[in-house]
Amino acid sequence: MLKKIGIALVVLVAVLVAVISTRPSSYTVLRSGTTTAGPDVVYGMIADLHRWVDWSPWEKLDPAQKRTFSGAPYGKGAVFEWEGNDKIGQGRMTIVDATVPTSVALKLEFIKPFTSTNDVQFQIERGAGDTRVTWSMSGHNDFMGKAMSLFMDMDKMIGPDFERGLAELKTASEAEEKKRAEAEAAAKAAAAAADAAKAAAAAVAVAPSSAAEKAPAGK
Repeated sequence: MLKKIGIALVVLVAVLVAVISTRPSSYTVLRSGTTTAGPDVVYGMIADLHRWVDWSPWEKLDPAQKRTFSGAPYGKGAVFEWEGNDKIGQGRMTIVDATVPTSVALKLEFIKPFTSTNDVQFQIERGAGDTRVTWSMSGHNDFMGKAMSLFMDMDKMIGPDFERGLAELKTASEAEEKKRAEAEAAAKAAAAAADAAKAAAAAVAVAPSSAAEKAPAGK
């Protein structure tokens, strides 16, 4: 009896291993969204890892998380490390390539609660009246990853986070563009006021000498 149970278990394990081995060896999660902000503004919100706090879908899961920035201050070579609660775990992002204002590529490394490495891409395209942002993440499944894929769908797990992030990026980038436009308008108004003040001062300086030239000479 025990021998039969043992044989059945071996067969069951063999079948499970065979099924797991047929699972995909890689995965990709991809979502797109649009914003009225220009590509340069959107690019800045992504290439500056300090700005992710304004739109990342994971920021609200643990606002008290520990954040560490290193490497380049902006663009290629910039590094962001985080450590937080069990909802966001621990990991690191490194910008490995950046082309203004069309694309940003990152290496995403999860450390806790499990280890994995993923390639992340942002493609930024100017459309007719808006800017399209495509956010994708791809990775490889080892044996354990394939086994986990029997019970977890990466697209269903990560996709909603990307959708929330793109919605927050839209809000943040449009607010940033409005802020820049207001600052530019204020700067132009200040420059115009300064020019007007200079012109008025010059007119005042010229007026007395002109009046003196026109006055009749005294006896």
